[in-house]
This record gives sequence, structure tokens and C-alpha cells, in this order.
Amino acid sequence: MSVPMLDLSIQNQAVKQKILDGIGGLIDRSSFILGDNVKGLEAEIAAYAGAKFGVGMSSGTDALLVALMALDVKAGDEVIMPTFTFFATAGVVSRLGAKPVFVDLDPMSFNTTGALVEAAITGRTKAILPVHLFGQLADMPAILEAASQFGIPVIEDACQSMGAKGWGRSAGQFGDMTAFSFYPTKNLGAFGDAGLTIIREDEALHARVRRLRVHGMEPVYVHHEVGMNGRMDEVQALVLRAKLEMLEGWHEGRRMHAAWYHRRMKDLAPDEARLPQEVVPDGRHIYNQFTLRVAGGRRDALQAHLKSLGIGSAVYYPICLHEQPCFENLGYQKGQFPESEQAAAEVLSIPVYPEMSEAMLEEVATAVLGFFGRK
Repeated sequence: MSVPMLDLSIQNQAVKQKILDGIGGLIDRSSFILGDNVKGLEAEIAAYAGAKFGVGMSSGTDALLVALMALDVKAGDEVIMPTFTFFATAGVVSRLGAKPVFVDLDPMSFNTTGALVEAAITGRTKAILPVHLFGQLADMPAILEAASQFGIPVIEDACQSMGAKGWGRSAGQFGDMTAFSFYPTKNLGAFGDAGLTIIREDEALHARVRRLRVHGMEPVYVHHEVGMNGRMDEVQALVLRAKLEMLEGWHEGRRMHAAWYHRRMKDLAPDEARLPQEVVPDGRHIYNQFTLRVAGGRRDALQAHLKSLGIGSAVYYPICLHEQPCFENLGYQKGQFPESEQAAAEVLSIPVYPEMSEAMLEEVATAVLGFFGRK
């Protein structure tokens, strides 16, 4: 049986007619940018995240960028972030002329910790940008404690983790602002690029983010500052609103499949492969990815084995940010972040999307176990 890494066709069929009906209405109204669907989505996502404000953006990357711009991050400033994450987290900082300051990770969660963040704070630190990677919250209470000692704002990069929970709160309820991505492969995915910036409670910050989104303009053709074109279109907002009511079920489907994998592959030894762990107190890992750690330099061989059997997999991420060619000027050296570099050499994500059948799960698990000579 062929098992793709992700198949969106089933969930899209579930909302197809509702979306088609809505697009007909959009065509009739001919209102395509920042209309009623965007306004509705902003309110609905803010409520879902337990925050006060939401601002629809053109992508998750722009959702991060506008948050940094609203904090006046500029040349000479430093922003602390993990080195093991998607490029956009550092890219937006660099675009503003600021310096990404990388930190290592906790090998159990793939996320950074309060102690690592605190050790990286300097007099030039303008913001802290923790990432909730793969669907699980970072060590937010400790990160917030470190930030509060120095009066540094925190932006949550929750582009993979809208709906993740821990310590009695959800992604979006910890930082001053939070970025969500609705790239099609996310648990809540658009039909193209889209994102949203959450502002937890600061009305002035919310007003500035909204203004920055439209070239710093308020009212029309009066530009108070140089902003950006970060607007969300109505089609993406319509799609996301149609899907949002199904998101909790999709989260739980992924969690159910993750639990099934844990039961089926419980006999794997640590020197073979380790399954992802839920380590956040009172937490909910939403499994945007189900990421194995394959020991002994055998990750690529396992991936090739799965491919030969028609089973999809992916490596997120094979190169840490401090090793990227575009950041050579920052002066980081290989070996400086050993846990992150080891993760980059070991990680392999396998299918976990909610529409998988038990037969599909069994196909994947049997292939992984068989690679290690197990049944």
C-alpha cells in the first residue's frame, strides 16, 4: 500500500461545497481583499487562541515580520531564537537588519528552554522568538520568566502549533504577539499562503500591526511609516473559516494516530529510533509532524527504505540555521549547538494526518519496524 506523507484531498472534499458556495458570493460582491471573511477569521482565530486581537496576514512569514516591525526591531538589535527550525524565523529578523542570535534545544522536545534563552540575553536583545516546533509548546513559563527579568518582549512562533496547549494555556496566550501560518500543509491550511498575527491584549500594538500591514497607512493614502503589503485575501479567509470548525477533530485525529504509533512501535530501542515525546505539563501536542529520531547515522537509509515501499517521509530540518550559507557572517561554528546539529542528522517525520486509516498506519509502522529487523 502506498502511503503519502500528506494527502489533503479528503479534508478538502469535506469543505469543498461550502467553499464553492462562498466563492460564488465573493464573485457576486467582487470584494477580494480584507473583507468580511478576513474580519470574521481574525475574530474567530483570536477567540480560538484565547487572545484579544488577530490580524490576518499574507503568510506566516509576514505574520512574524510585522510583529517584529511593530516592536521597532532594527539594525543593531538582537533577537533570540532556536537554530533548529524553519528558515523564516531567522529570515524575518535578518530582513530588518537585526541579528539572529541562535540557541540550542532540549532533545526531548526539539524546542528551546528558558535557561538557554537567558544565557543568550545581552544589552542588545530586542525580542525573544521561541518556536513551538512540530506541534508542541516550547518552555514558555521559563522563557517568560527570563524575558521579564530584562523587560524583553516575546513573540511566539506558533506557525506549526495553533491549538497546542500547556500549563493551562494555549499557543497565543504567552507572548506579547504570536504568529500563525496557514500554509496548506499546516493542521489548519489555506489554499495558498496565509497567516495571522495574534496580539494578546495590547490595543496600541494591535493598531500598529494593522497599520503596518497596509503600507503604514491610516486613513487611506496617509502613511505614518513605511509598512508592508501583508494583506490576506478573502478567498483564503473563506477557506480557513470553512475548515476552522473541523480543526479540533483533525487535531484529535493526529493525536490518536500518534498514540497508535507509540503502542505499535514501543519495542524500538533508543539506539534504533526514538518516538516523539509529549513533555509539556497539562499539554496537548497537535502533531503537525510525527518526528522520529533515528540513531547511528541510519536516518537516510530508513528514509530510502520507506521510499522503496511507497511510504512518504520528510526531513525537517537537515541543516541548522547557524550553518546556513547566508548566515556565515554571524560567525557561528559547527559544533556550537550540538543538540540541534544531532537532531538535524537524526530527524525523520512520517505520515500522521488525520484521514489515515489503521491499515495505512500499520503499513508505515511495519515498514519502520522491518527496517530494524522487528515485526
